[in-house]
Order: sequence, then structure tokens, then C-alpha cells
Amino acid sequence: MTSVRFRDLLPRRRARALPSPAAPGERVAEAVGMRIERGRRTVLDGVGIEVRAGEVLALVGPNGAGKSTLLAALAADLAPDAGEVRIGGRAAGDWPAGELALRRAVLPQDAALSFPFPAAEVVRMGRAPWAGTERAAEDEEAVAEAMAATETGAFAARPFSALSGGERARVALARVLAQRVGLLLLDEPTAALDLRHQELVLGVCRERAAAGDAVVVVLHDLGLAAAHADRVAVLDGGRIAADGPPSEVFGEDLLSRVYRQPVEVIPHPRTGVPLVVPTRTDR
Repeated sequence: MTSVRFRDLLPRRRARALPSPAAPGERVAEAVGMRIERGRRTVLDGVGIEVRAGEVLALVGPNGAGKSTLLAALAADLAPDAGEVRIGGRAAGDWPAGELALRRAVLPQDAALSFPFPAAEVVRMGRAPWAGTERAAEDEEAVAEAMAATETGAFAARPFSALSGGERARVALARVLAQRVGLLLLDEPTAALDLRHQELVLGVCRERAAAGDAVVVVLHDLGLAAAHADRVAVLDGGRIAADGPPSEVFGEDLLSRVYRQPVEVIPHPRTGVPLVVPTRTDR
């Protein structure tokens, strides 16, 4: 009698095509003529933007301008009411969830879990999309590398729920990095962080872009955006008011109008990077 292994009786999983790294400057995601409505309010209207490999793109603008909504649409987590989002040259909605997770990783604003998983296990969750592929062999290396980059190894065994807000934010970022995909979409990753860890996180973004990834990051701090982003897209009222290098985009007239607050833009005395400060009356 022929011996039959149990696993041979199971239905075979369809092999997934693993993505290839994008060439520097290659368009890895884009929105074209996108409109998104919530209730009777138009949150984004006619938005078009490209995301390119090897760049850090910062989305900036006042509260309610549509930054997080645009990020969610680029992640294919939110379908537009009009227009299109494409990832890897394909309509975002056409990607099966498993294959989409091999191509983009998303860091939401709020990192919350219902169960007290250890921090290291939360980071390891980022490896789930690669289960059953040849890249699963990288799991332990990817987790260790991501925790080292975010300085989270010291509390690897602590429950995620017991961490401070800043510690949870860094563990959540480590999960995204451990996923090892070519498109990183980060929603306010520095919001809960102190000065040192803000620079750490944006430095990691720069490193990932230098390694060939495309990084899109929502930021409120214009100084961080000017110092670390290759491009900035300034959103205002659901539209993109400007898109380009910070040195070209961050002008006093534009920012004063968009933020409805007079500002001064001065070059950093050593680096020349634009510094944006509110105009204040002398006291």
C-alpha cells in the first residue's frame, strides 16, 4: 500500500508571485483624480500624487486637510469615490489582501491591541504575510533588525499594553519595518515621541529610502519634514496646494495662507534647510 502523507491530502495553496525591488525613482504607487467623500463632506477632491522608490514623501497641512485620508487611500484601506489609486502599476482594489501585504506596510495613528502580547510578538506579526514563502526564512533576522533600528529590544518581553505611548509607537514601527516591503505608509509616526526618538524614526525613514524603499509619512512638524523629506505635498482643504522639494515648496506666502497663521521661513545657518517659525509680535 502506498504511503500518503497527511499534508499531501490538504489543498495546495496557490503560489504567490513575490514582488521584485523597484528601481530608484520608479513609481510604486499613485493617486489619479481621486475624490473621497464622508457623509456630505468632500475630504479629498481631485487629488493626484506619485510615490517613488528611493524617496521620503511627507504629507503636511493643517488639521482636517485630508492627510490621513490620502494615506489610507494610498494603502488601499479606503476606496475612492472617484478617480483611482494604483500600487505596483495595478489598481489597488484588484490586489488580493495577501499579495497587497507583500507590497505595502501601514502604520496607523493609533497602535492598540486587545490582548497583552509581548512587544517582540507584536513585531513578529509583521512577518505574517511571508508565511509559506521562501522569505519566511528571514523572519528572525527581520524582527531582530527592526527592533534594533527602533531601539525596542530592551522591552521585547514586556506586554505591549504595559508600554508607554512612545514605546508602543516604536514597537508598531518595528512591526512595519519587519514586514520588509517596498512601500511604507506611516501616519504621524513621531506624534508620541521625544526629540531623540523623533530623529531616530525619521532617520530610519531616510535609511529605508536610501535602501530603495518608498516612504510616505504624515507629519505635523514642518521642521522635521524639511530636514528629512525629499518631497513634501502640502494639503489644504482636500487638495494638494504644492508638491516638491521642501526648499522650493516651503514659502512664507503659501504656508501662511494654508495654515492661516503668518510664518517666517529662514534657512538653517549651517545646513540651509528651511526653518518655519510662527510670526510673533514682540513682547
